[in-house]
Amino acid sequence: MFALALHGGAGTIARTSLTPVLEANYRAALRAALATGTALLAQGAPALDAVEATVRSLEDCPLFNAGRGAVFTHDGHHEMDAALMDGASRRAGAVAGVRQVQNPIRAARLVMEQTEHVLLAYPGADELAREYGLPLQPADYFFTQQRFDQLQEAIAAGRMQLDHAASPAPAQDPNWKKGTVGAVARDQRGHLAAATSTGGMTNKRYSRIGDTPLIGAGTWADERCAISCTGHGEFFIRAVVGYDVACLMEYKGLSLAEACRVVVHDKLAPVGGEGGLIAADAAGNLALPFNSEGMYRASCNAAGEEEIAIY
Repeated sequence: MFALALHGGAGTIARTSLTPVLEANYRAALRAALATGTALLAQGAPALDAVEATVRSLEDCPLFNAGRGAVFTHDGHHEMDAALMDGASRRAGAVAGVRQVQNPIRAARLVMEQTEHVLLAYPGADELAREYGLPLQPADYFFTQQRFDQLQEAIAAGRMQLDHAASPAPAQDPNWKKGTVGAVARDQRGHLAAATSTGGMTNKRYSRIGDTPLIGAGTWADERCAISCTGHGEFFIRAVVGYDVACLMEYKGLSLAEACRVVVHDKLAPVGGEGGLIAADAAGNLALPFNSEGMYRASCNAAGEEEIAIY
């Protein structure tokens, strides 16, 4: 018995903003990532391997704000964050602000397995990836015209734009509304893992870092649950969202679904924390709550039932 859930960002995703072709492309990308992770889990692979591979699939797709599809900073480059955590051991690794690593989630795992640290930032994180032979890419690998256009509009408007948040962005550009990607899994041994990756915010400055690489905020896994978040990072940091879900389960005895509901709808929503999360528990239950109009998501539960959804 295994279970897997993934997300490709949450936010104001209007049905009218997605053409039939574009929606089909999103669903195909979500389905491909889900197939990647479930194939590994079906073979008996550890949850950590499954979530890493799932996130790598999303990082390689230019539709999502992670890896190849990362948004531009104010200075016209890319600063990517990623983290993953193994629930059985509570070992974790994370990187912040990497610029050349093709798959930031691989660099995060490198931090976990090859150093004594948890979080490394640019330029050291890129240097570590280079030393261990991870694939690096030039700046044009991460270039997409839509992301560049987003940057020009954000600069003209004088704002730092959350990619997944409501904004005055062009209604015909659904890519404006996407954000972080992530995956959570329960493997056949009952172990849990979580992984999250993001390109951050369009037009961000001063090396801003969000919740994604912060263990306990945007990413968390222990023996009870695995959490990957997507949304307005500053609110998720202040609420320590991932760990809060785990604490509600441990100290109040809440179910996975109820703990996630309390955090996403009762705690985040009232203070403006738009977004959502995906979660798995040791029994293979999944929860994918969000308080925004939509969240790109896919899942395969312990019964083998698959779902691909956006709204």
